[in-house]
Amino acid sequence: MTTTHLRYRETRLPRTEDPLTLIMRLVCSGLFDPYVVYERDGAWSLAGGALASVRLGPDAHDLAEIEERFATMPVAGWRAYGWAAFELGPALAGLAPETDGDLLHLIVPADEIRVYGDDVLVRSVDPAGLEAIVALIDAPAAETEAEVLPPIDLPLSDTGNYRAAVSAALVELNGPGPLEKVILSRRVPVPMPVDLITTYALGRRANTPARSFLLNLGGIRAAGFSPETVVEVSADGHVRTHPLAGTRARTGSPTEDALLRADLLSDPKEIHEHAVSVRLALDEMSTVCDDTYVSEYMTVEERGTVQHLASRVTGRLRPGLGPWHAFAAMFPSVTATGIPKAPAYPLIHGLEGRPRGLYSGAVITCDASGALDAALVLRTVYEREGECWLQAGAGVVRQSRPEREHEETCEKLRSVRVWGRR
Repeated sequence: MTTTHLRYRETRLPRTEDPLTLIMRLVCSGLFDPYVVYERDGAWSLAGGALASVRLGPDAHDLAEIEERFATMPVAGWRAYGWAAFELGPALAGLAPETDGDLLHLIVPADEIRVYGDDVLVRSVDPAGLEAIVALIDAPAAETEAEVLPPIDLPLSDTGNYRAAVSAALVELNGPGPLEKVILSRRVPVPMPVDLITTYALGRRANTPARSFLLNLGGIRAAGFSPETVVEVSADGHVRTHPLAGTRARTGSPTEDALLRADLLSDPKEIHEHAVSVRLALDEMSTVCDDTYVSEYMTVEERGTVQHLASRVTGRLRPGLGPWHAFAAMFPSVTATGIPKAPAYPLIHGLEGRPRGLYSGAVITCDASGALDAALVLRTVYEREGECWLQAGAGVVRQSRPEREHEETCEKLRSVRVWGRR
């Protein structure tokens, strides 16, 4: 039974400015620490302050603690925001997660702003906090914009032996083991201080994500433009996932892009990579859902500077199961790990040489109704402990060529531009 001691005070305001502009203005105010911005289907949310938190360390082996913690939240009508690291996947599989940091960090915010359509909903457990946020929203926006530096030019050459890692993975894939596919990634360091808020604001206007997010939580700062979801669970138990696998560039030329699209749809390697990914997504969802089926198959979706083969898999949660059962079944995304996942984990860590952390993990929202939405963390700028970087990967199957997989990482990295700060 949930014991509540607090309640959210709420007020609704008419929206008088662009949602992205409003949310960025609120973030820049300094009122919210920590914070998570999350965009889904035209709705924007900003969560600020931590009324309560749920964290899992490297000894986690299931997600039962999450359900227990949320059952005792001190406020009704809560919505939680946060992230799960890629290494939560190996931990749930019973493997050592190869990290000593948190695997999951969620907060129930003290303050929350939701923008959808022409309305702005402001919620706070503190009446004075509610008044301060309303005053900030009502304050006129600055008429002049600060000067923005040019985007940082990042070299995308293979300085970390990525092609060699792909070649090593091909040896494993062509061996006697069960591995059919593995996603290998590479980091590109950003050599100067980054303005993540500007990077997010300008990047969102130039990108076409399925979800977007900006966060400062648990020692991690990130701005991302997710091309797909790990899992979506509605309050009534409908479950969806949205695997993307198979990639070609977008050049800006309609003729050239159409040729690349046709090449993508006819490439045996890309079709195989996509088909086995959808098969595993269907198998994973079937462990927790009934009425599971592929609702869309092998369409093409445009995401920034790339286009992907895309499918959707749908099901309904079995009685007695909740959103975290679905998350545990589907996480990490099949399009960011390998097939099967268990033998892919040690190969990924061995060839990449370090924990992935937030890369290919998830940014998550969930709420008291039982709904959950988890965005796959790709096309993202990361900042932690004074380091800033981009990261991108490619799916390696038996038909892969190291040169092509390296070029695919370049195509994805070009989807994110980074702006420095003075």
